[in-house]
Amino acid sequence: MLDQKTIDIIKSTVPVLKTHGVEITTTFYKNMFEKNPEVKPLFDMGRQSSGEQPKALAMSILASAQNIDNLPAIMPVVNKIAERHCNSNVKPEHYPIVGKHLLDAIKEVLGDAATDEIIDAWGKTYGVLAEVFIDVEKNLYSSR
Repeated sequence: MLDQKTIDIIKSTVPVLKTHGVEITTTFYKNMFEKNPEVKPLFDMGRQSSGEQPKALAMSILASAQNIDNLPAIMPVVNKIAERHCNSNVKPEHYPIVGKHLLDAIKEVLGDAATDEIIDAWGKTYGVLAEVFIDVEKNLYSSR
């Protein structure tokens, strides 16, 4: 689990996520699809072009930050997203690609405000959240 300092840093980023979340996720998807086109088929491009997907991801990241010290609160959303992931054939090996591009997008959008401490905290947090998704998806795949 995450240490208290990491939790505090993540919670301190909530106002920034409210302001810049969709810009971060839009940048994330653009960069990821350019640099890792092999993951593009895993995503609903209609939801991408409408802006629905970047907004949904931004809201999920915000909810995760707000509840990072109470992950059971976000499990209903995690379960819903995990179901979509399984329907799209998302695998554990895709998570490092997403994590890298998400952290890079945070740095790109926030510039100097994305300190090493913030990026490190989000890296740890992403790792924990990715494991939650991987575990839920493993169970879903095995029950199919």
